Order: sequence, then C-alpha cells, then structure tokens
Amino acid sequence: MAFEDFKQKDSVVVVYTGEGKGKTSASVGLLARALGREWSVAYIQFVKMWETGESKFIEKIMYSDTFKDKLYYFRGGKGFFNAGDLSAKNVTENEHKAAAEETFEQAYEKATSGEWDLVICDEICNSVHDGLLAKSKLKKLIKDKHKNTSLCLTGRNFPEDLIALTDIATNMTKLKHHFDDKFLANKGIDY
Repeated sequence: MAFEDFKQKDSVVVVYTGEGKGKTSASVGLLARALGREWSVAYIQFVKMWETGESKFIEKIMYSDTFKDKLYYFRGGKGFFNAGDLSAKNVTENEHKAAAEETFEQAYEKATSGEWDLVICDEICNSVHDGLLAKSKLKKLIKDKHKNTSLCLTGRNFPEDLIALTDIATNMTKLKHHFDDKFLANKGIDY
C-alpha cells in the first residue's frame, strides 16, 4: 500500500492502560503535543485529589497567557478506593461514587460539546474497574464524543470488550517497580 492510500481520521480514541507506570505521564505528553499544535484541551482527572506534579504543572500553564483560553482542568475524585492502606480514609463508597459521577459529567460535557479538540480522562478506567462508574458510561462517552474531538482514557484495567471502540490502545507493562519492595512513591517521578 502506498502512502497516498492512507487517510487521516477527524479524531481518535487513545487508551493508556495496564499495570505499569507511565499512563498519566503519557497523557500529559499528549496534552503538551496537542497544546503545541494550538489545540484546545480539557484535562479531566478522576481519583486523584492530592497534589501531584502534573496537577501543579497543568495549573501553572492553564493560567499563563499562552494557554489560558486553550486549556481546561478539572480534578475530581476522593482518592484511592478499596486500595488497602492507600485508600482514602473517612470517605464512604457513596462519596467516592458521587465524586466519580461529578467528574464523569465534566468529561461527558466537554467530550460531546464540540468545543474541545482533545479531552483527556485520566484514571477513568480505575473508576470503572472499581465500580464507581458503570462500564456503560465509559462506552457512552466513547460513542457520544463529538466527531471532531479526540479522547484519551487512562488507568488500569480498561475493559477488553471496549478495545474495538478505540483507535490506539497501549498496555503499559510493569517489568519492575520499587513499590513492590516496600518503597514509597517519589515526588517528581511517581507523582
């Protein structure tokens, strides 16, 4: 097949999933690439309520003169759910579900509006896997997104039966992680 036979899609659905590190980092790289092309980007973060390097970075560039009209950022969620000692303390399952629903509404509105070139839903897969959001909502988000809006979905355990609805799906495979040796996450590397 000759290069001339290839076409470009109006938009794509990108998934970064798997047990390995780098899913959020890849989505931030995609954010940078899209902003570099002067796209409008909505970055919607599920689960993470604590300060992270990416949240500090996104908040700084969001209010800069360069990107203030091109970048929207929403951080929802109540922290890790059902993660043993790492779970958000004193947060009920209903509070986790309500936060996931509120965050989903932000993502759905941005993805279907036609006003954004790219909508990134960081950690949405965890919310679905943990039962905080119905898998049917994730499917609806993918199917209902605006035809010119690309969508990036991250988090562990992307549903295998939805892979057919994606254009690019990457499984981040862990070869080794220091957490398994009882070392905590490092600022600037892990969060």
